[in-house]
Amino acid sequence: MSQSLTRICIFTALVLAGVIRVYCQDGLPEVFKQGTIAEQLKYLDERTRIYENYRAIREDIYQMFSRNTLDTLKNVKRNMNGLILQTTTLTNRIDSLNKNLEATRIELTDKIRTKDSINLLGIEVNKKVYNSVMWIILGALVFLLIAGYLLFRLNRNIALRTKLDLIELRDEFEGYRQKTRLEREQMTRDHFNEIKKLKGR
Repeated sequence: MSQSLTRICIFTALVLAGVIRVYCQDGLPEVFKQGTIAEQLKYLDERTRIYENYRAIREDIYQMFSRNTLDTLKNVKRNMNGLILQTTTLTNRIDSLNKNLEATRIELTDKIRTKDSINLLGIEVNKKVYNSVMWIILGALVFLLIAGYLLFRLNRNIALRTKLDLIELRDEFEGYRQKTRLEREQMTRDHFNEIKKLKGR
């Protein structure tokens, strides 16, 4: 029994030594912890062997490579979703800016078209025509003002002259009336005296 126990102990020691040796001998290479997918593929291509059209890869390396590849794909997908969202936002912004640009172009065209015109009573009139009409109207008003002022001065002078002539004529008439009254009274007296003389004879 002690022999079989010794054999079991030796066998167990050998098995444990082999397992420890296998795990201690080959850990995961550094490239699978920090390298890119391209570097990991290059490592697999250089360090693994092909046997009867099959490539032999250690299970732990395969699992790590699978996790790394899936993580990379998830990151790429997340980045793609972010870029798609950003593209959508930028497309909407571009559409909005294009609408604003079109509205600005229409407004600019309208301003250029109406730059030389004035809206007068709902009718667009050319500025040159408007200015000409306004200057003609202003000239006519100035002419009428000057003509009215001159006519007023002439009428005032005529009125003053007429007033002076009327005063003079009234004074002359008053003098003539006084003179005529005095002459009539004198004539009446003379006539009365003559009648008296005739009666007295």
